[in-house]
Amino acid sequence: MDIAQHIALIDELCFRPFPAEHGPSDVGFSGPGHHVAVLRDGHTLHDGDPGDWAVTADQYEKERDAVHEVLAARWGEADLWNLQTVLLRTEAEEIPEPWARLAACARTAWLWQVPGTGRWAAVAVADQDPAGAVQLLAVVTETAPP
Repeated sequence: MDIAQHIALIDELCFRPFPAEHGPSDVGFSGPGHHVAVLRDGHTLHDGDPGDWAVTADQYEKERDAVHEVLAARWGEADLWNLQTVLLRTEAEEIPEPWARLAACARTAWLWQVPGTGRWAAVAVADQDPAGAVQLLAVVTETAPP
């Protein structure tokens, strides 16, 4: 998938109905009030060289930032949101989905409130699980970030 395809999918998710139950979807997984799309899926550390994993993570961060540039031109500039503070808060309070899951797998995300939709959109690189694959994720939700 290229940047234009990432943007097209994010646009679609901004208007796609949410399912009643949590579960896999055609783009990743969804649940009541949210969609999480896997835009790119890369290496795991079990695939071999940890250097390949790091290169993939770096490449996906560049793609995340390229998506940010396009969406920032459309929806306004966004700050890079530190998800580690959200992850720390999960120890003391209940963080709603999809934010708890995103904080568990990614360090930062670009975040917007999508004009005219009542939804939030985020783009992040999931690279916090060394046993899992590096992934470029897009999140669209009606739940405000914590």
